[in-house]
Amino acid sequence: MFPDIGTPIAEAVDTFVDWLVVTHGAFFEAVAGVFLAVLVPIEQVLRAAPPPVVLAAVALIAFAASRRLLFAAAMAFLGWLIGCLGLWEPAMQTVALLSVAVGIAVLVGIPVGALAARSRIARAAINPLLDLMQTIPSFVYLIPAAMLFGLGKVPAILATVVYATPPLIRLTDLGIREVNRAAVEASRAFGATRRQVLTGVELPLALPTIMQGINQTLMMALSMVVIASMIGARGVGETVLIGLQRNEPGTGLVGGLVIVLLAVIFDRTTQAIGLRLQAHRQARS
Repeated sequence: MFPDIGTPIAEAVDTFVDWLVVTHGAFFEAVAGVFLAVLVPIEQVLRAAPPPVVLAAVALIAFAASRRLLFAAAMAFLGWLIGCLGLWEPAMQTVALLSVAVGIAVLVGIPVGALAARSRIARAAINPLLDLMQTIPSFVYLIPAAMLFGLGKVPAILATVVYATPPLIRLTDLGIREVNRAAVEASRAFGATRRQVLTGVELPLALPTIMQGINQTLMMALSMVVIASMIGARGVGETVLIGLQRNEPGTGLVGGLVIVLLAVIFDRTTQAIGLRLQAHRQARS
């Protein structure tokens, strides 16, 4: 009754991935080396830094984002709780991995979102791809990444970037399209080029919306980094995985609490930045 199209698709994908590994293995090794060259120093700095220094940095960033001492103290306190739960080093590993993944997502997502906002053809081509990226189960991303780059941190970064970038692309596109057309036309009347309009008018005015995209990307990246522990990414996710494997619910709960604390710190801080940018935008208008 049903023709079998699943088997040919699976076989074609397997053949294609095998061809990539055999033919372009050196390229994938070079890419992995670049990612590790960025990730390893960040992780070493975070793990070697005394916890009070890291907590002070968290408080300073939170204060710069909100201009509220109580908020800064609360974020530092949440960081202190992570140390009290005994997972400080794994948390720093997770933060390092998250920083690289979100950094790459920002470098990719904002230009692609700007392209989608500027071109209907590009948006029509990009949107189905984003739908696909957001509907495929997160575990699926780990399979090709692990096959191309092996086990470890690099496939975790790539899988996280693919999984977490769509919200940033969509919100960058939305933010630029919602920019006041009068401001854009005024800049063009003064002789601004398309590039100057984008970098000097549209992106600054769309920044609050873009920050919401970065916030969503951070949250999705954090959830993916935890899942990526299945392919050897280490960090807090490994603690949760160990709790599952050994049937130790207490260990899994502690790891889950640390993930929640990290999520709250990142979420509240980025939201505070977005609110300040929104207030600044309204003041200018």
